[in-house]
Amino acid sequence: MGEDRGFLKLGRQGGSYRPVCQRLEDFKDVYQMRPKDQSQEQASRCMDCSTPFCHWACPIGNYIPEWNDFMFRGNWKQAFALLDEANNLPEVTGRVCPALCEYSCVLGLNDQAVTIRENELAIIEAAFKDGLIKPRRIERRTGKKIAVVGSGPAGLSCACQLNRAGHNVVVFERDSKPGGILRYGIPDFKLEKNILDRRIAIMSEEGVVFKTGVNAGNDYTAHKLLGDFDALCLAGGCRVPRDLQVEGRQLKGIHFAMEYLTQSNRRVSGENIPSGELIDAKGKNVVIIGGGDSGADCLGTAHRQGAACVVQIEVMPRPDESRNAACPWPKYPLLLKVTSSHEEGGERRWQVLTKRFTGENGRVKKLHCVKVEFAASAGKSCPVMKEVPGSDFEIDADLIILAIGFVHPEKNGLLSDLGVKLDGRGNVLTGEDYMTSVKNVFSAGDMHRGQSLVVWAISEGRRCAYFMDKYLMKESNLPVM
Repeated sequence: MGEDRGFLKLGRQGGSYRPVCQRLEDFKDVYQMRPKDQSQEQASRCMDCSTPFCHWACPIGNYIPEWNDFMFRGNWKQAFALLDEANNLPEVTGRVCPALCEYSCVLGLNDQAVTIRENELAIIEAAFKDGLIKPRRIERRTGKKIAVVGSGPAGLSCACQLNRAGHNVVVFERDSKPGGILRYGIPDFKLEKNILDRRIAIMSEEGVVFKTGVNAGNDYTAHKLLGDFDALCLAGGCRVPRDLQVEGRQLKGIHFAMEYLTQSNRRVSGENIPSGELIDAKGKNVVIIGGGDSGADCLGTAHRQGAACVVQIEVMPRPDESRNAACPWPKYPLLLKVTSSHEEGGERRWQVLTKRFTGENGRVKKLHCVKVEFAASAGKSCPVMKEVPGSDFEIDADLIILAIGFVHPEKNGLLSDLGVKLDGRGNVLTGEDYMTSVKNVFSAGDMHRGQSLVVWAISEGRRCAYFMDKYLMKESNLPVM
C-alpha cells in the first residue's frame, strides 16, 4: 500500500493558506492547494496497516487506503472511481470536514497522520480538471416519483443516490438557490459557491429536478406531497437555534449565528440587503458567544467586514492541545481547534458565562459575565459548573452573535401537518430503515439525527436512499453506506 516505508521517509505536508493580509480583503477561499506531485508524495505515507481504522472513523466508509495507493501510483482515474463510490460530495468534505478519519489513522499513533482530507480534495479537483466527471446516463427509469425536502448535504446525497437507482427525484428548497447550509451557512472563504453550483449542475443534467423558492408544507402542502409522490424524504435540517435567555436579550444588536452568516453569504453572492435589516460588523466591537465551528465562521466573517475588535467566548474550559487519557486513539479527541479564522486575529476566552446584556437607547452595549469553573461533584457523572465568586467583569459590545448550536428542526408546517412522531430531543423519529411513523415518509440528516457534521449528513442521506429504494422496489443495488 503506497511506497514501501513511505511514512518513514516523508513527513506530513499539508497545503497552505493565503497570507492573512490578502485574504481579509475578500471572501475567496483561504486554502491554497498543493501541487499534484506533492499530493502523490503525501499519499505514499499511507501504510499497509492491515486494519485501517480510518474506515471505522469515516461515516461514509471512504476507501481511503485504496485510493491513496492509486493516487500515489499516478492512477488518478481509478482513485476518483473509488472516491465517487462512497462520497457524493467529496469536493465539500475535502474542504470542510473535520477529518474524523485522520484522528484514527494508524500512523497517528506515534507520528502525524496521513493528510487524508487534503488527498481527497486533490483527487476530486484533479478529476474535475481532467474531465473525468461527467453526468451519468440513467439507463432505466422505475417510474417511481420521490420528493426530497431540503437541499443540504443529506438531501443532495439522498437525491443523487435515488436518481442513480432510476427514480424520478424532485428536490424542494424554500431558499432561492439549492444547497441549504452548504450555501447559506458556510462562508465562501471555506466553501466558494461555484463549487456547489458545479455539483448541482451535474445532478440536474443527470435528471434531478430542483424546485427552489418552494416552502414544502406551505406552498406545496403535505397532503399534495403524499398524493403526488410515491415516497418522501424529510431532509430539512436542524434549524431552530439555541437561545440565551438572559436579561437584556431583547436589545437590538444581538443575532443568531446562522442569521448573521446567511445574510453575509447573500451579500457576497450579490443580493441586496435593505439597510434596516443589515447586520454588519464594520467598525464595531463584536462578541461571539460560542466556541465551535459556527463561532469560528462568524469570527472570520467579522474580520472581513472590518470589525474594530472581536472577542469569542466559550463557557467550557480550554481544550487540551494533545490527546489525554479520556480520548485515547482511535477515538475522536476534543482538542483545541485553531481555524484559519482564529489565525486572522481576535481574542478567545474560556470558562466565561454570560449573565446579562445592557445597552443604551434599545441597543446592546455591554455583556456582563462571570468566570466559571468545573469540578467533580458527588453523585454526578459530569463535572458541575460553578461561578467563581468575585470574578464578574464586562465586555464592550456593539454586535453580539449567538453561536451556541441548534435544538431541533422546525416543527410548525410540514412536520406537524404530516403528523410524524418526534423523539425525546424533538427530532424526527425513524426506525432503522429511516422510515418515520408515517407510511412512505422517510427522514435523514440533522432533521433526523440532530445537529451534526456535513459528513454525517451525507452518510444519512445515502443510507436513507438505500432503504427508500428497497422499500419501493423490494430490493436495492445501492450501497447501504
